[in-house]
Amino acid sequence: MSDPGFLGLVREHIRSVWSLELLLLMRRTPTRAWTVDELVRELRASTVLVTDNLTHFERVGLIVPEEQGRYRFAPAGPLLAEFCDNLAEAYQTKPVALINIIASKGALQTLADAFKFKGEDR
Repeated sequence: MSDPGFLGLVREHIRSVWSLELLLLMRRTPTRAWTVDELVRELRASTVLVTDNLTHFERVGLIVPEEQGRYRFAPAGPLLAEFCDNLAEAYQTKPVALINIIASKGALQTLADAFKFKGEDR
């Protein structure tokens, strides 16, 4: 998990452990198209959290929208597919290390946000 490319993708695309769980759930069932409500129930998460992460994952090419408000895991290319495979392996073999990487990103962002002036774009 010391590959800088992998770490960069984790920092860029995985916003929280919730987003990690969401992506890996969808990855485990790549032919299934999920509704937001199904993902909320499965993960016991909020609708806002699921929707925000789905929007992000769609924008970066990790999932695709299907008909009737459903979403399916479908990485846009081999690099993203390999990233998701590596992510699943890291979460299975070194979950604490991966969670620490994700959590440190959040802590750094919170610290950076604390130093922004009121009205400054985020």
